[in-house]
Amino acid sequence: MAYNYIQLDRTASEPLYQQLYRSLRDAIALESGGLHAGQRLPSIRRLSEDLNLSRTTVEGAYQQLCIEGYLEARPQRGYFVLAAGGGQGARPSAAPVPPPAPAPRYNFGTDAVDAACADVKLWRKHVREVLTRPEALVRYGDHQGEPALRQALCDYTYAARGVICSPAQIVIGAGTQPLLYLLCGLLRTKAGAVAIEEPGFPQAEQVFADCGLEVLRLPSDKSGLSLTALRECGARVAYVSPSNCQGRGGSIPLKRRQELLQWAAQSGGLLIEDDYNGELRYRARPIPAMQGMAADGQVVYLGSFSKLLLPSVRIGYMVLPQHLTPLYQARANRYNQTASKVEQLALADYVQSGQLERHLRRLRKVYAQKSSTLMDCLQAAFGGRAELHLQETPLCVTLRFFHSRSPLRLAELAAAHGVRVRPGPEGNVTLGFAGIPLEEIAPGVDALQAAWAENA
Repeated sequence: MAYNYIQLDRTASEPLYQQLYRSLRDAIALESGGLHAGQRLPSIRRLSEDLNLSRTTVEGAYQQLCIEGYLEARPQRGYFVLAAGGGQGARPSAAPVPPPAPAPRYNFGTDAVDAACADVKLWRKHVREVLTRPEALVRYGDHQGEPALRQALCDYTYAARGVICSPAQIVIGAGTQPLLYLLCGLLRTKAGAVAIEEPGFPQAEQVFADCGLEVLRLPSDKSGLSLTALRECGARVAYVSPSNCQGRGGSIPLKRRQELLQWAAQSGGLLIEDDYNGELRYRARPIPAMQGMAADGQVVYLGSFSKLLLPSVRIGYMVLPQHLTPLYQARANRYNQTASKVEQLALADYVQSGQLERHLRRLRKVYAQKSSTLMDCLQAAFGGRAELHLQETPLCVTLRFFHSRSPLRLAELAAAHGVRVRPGPEGNVTLGFAGIPLEEIAPGVDALQAAWAENA
């Protein structure tokens, strides 16, 4: 009997039963492979004799093919092909992976950090130091986050943001979303709905919705989330970004912060303060966090390092009010820590050594220069035809032409000239400057001017 479809290499390291299995599998899966549905295969004894293989080798290959649905064992009759030509158990076609879309020449739409601004060398040093501590690596991490990092964050947030807490109130997680999932579990008895400023943070909205909470999108005024709408909506939890108002990039003034805290005190409500990028204000001193102004129990504070250090360092933290801490502790052993222990310990060293503060001082200088350059270039190119707004902590500029032109169309025209921008609401186009090198800003705006020449 001919076995042209079986390829065996007795000198290879791969076991013979695997080679036999693979040859038979491919012969069944391929239209022209040599085997077809309903065909009877040689018995185990016959095939072992013909190929000079042990019966164990043949039996192992046949059994695996039966498990995967290529063969069917029929009592007293033998083994039959069950599928052929892409049927049950067939190997999927090896279609080529499509190439990635070409990267834009000038990218004003990235959330990445400019490589020149990344503190990679020092970060690598701290990670390597942690890897020399086997006693720390061979054990699971603390479910709440490494104690060294929680202590470092306790000291740092007080000095940098005015946050008042103890290490016992801090929970570490792999970014804002995992922390919000944990928080929603603690708030089920308190919150049926969450109020959020429109436009909001889509990822946060998705978490709230996935956890069964109603998301109430409330209007805002020049000072931030509307107090009238908040009082009337009936929600007892509100999600705010007081140092970085969504869609405007400004900060909530002191009076409105006090009003929000008053709402929480009078209604028994809770404020979730998302303070991402709060430390990156460079035209004035960073505004203290609302958490430090509040009575205990009124604010849950959220912080992150994705934009401060590196986007790949997925570490965020949450400061719980004292009344929620025991509730979290009662549930904590049901959850595994989501953030890398190695990165947590490296970050603790990075913060405690003062490297983070020095890094942020450098970033503020860089972003001040980038924002000034971008505003000057945009003003020269479009100043007479568009309204420009610098949004400091989101690290971007919004541009809105005085005529009615679709932001999506503007983004498409820009892309055709090798420039990426982000379309926004109300006719706005957003140009981020965090990830684009300084020397590419001017030629990037020149390319935009050519792309949008039809708007003249």
